[in-house]
Amino acid sequence: MIQRIGETPLSRQKYTLRPGAYVAIVSEGQVLLTHQQEPVPEFQLPGGGVDPGEQVLPALHREVLEETGWTITGPRRLGAFRRFTYMPEYDLWAEKLCTIYGARPGLRRGPPTEAGHSAIWMPAADAVRLLANDGDRLFLARALGLGL
Repeated sequence: MIQRIGETPLSRQKYTLRPGAYVAIVSEGQVLLTHQQEPVPEFQLPGGGVDPGEQVLPALHREVLEETGWTITGPRRLGAFRRFTYMPEYDLWAEKLCTIYGARPGLRRGPPTEAGHSAIWMPAADAVRLLANDGDRLFLARALGLGL
């Protein structure tokens, strides 16, 4: 059973399963996050949905490049969690199945290509504190050895 983190699902709401891959990118005490402006400004681990027919690791590499402009090296699976949420950008109630990876930064290819995203390096402790969802905070803290 994959752990649920965050809000309890609404009993009368139908949710669509939405698998996604996200990554904690850490280098020399700094963490690379993406800041998404819409629908609500928030810091997130880079990553996103796995498209139908797409494999998880290629999706992770694609999403990181789109949201940060960076490539990653050596991704390793840290774990997974489920999160139930409304996604206004898709008008979708989703059961997000979030698989979390740890990785090192590769090369910066340019600015993010996904609209409304900015790539921000910040100190690890700040990153843990500023992430928008509990699951991202938990897995980043674990990746950093903070034991939350």
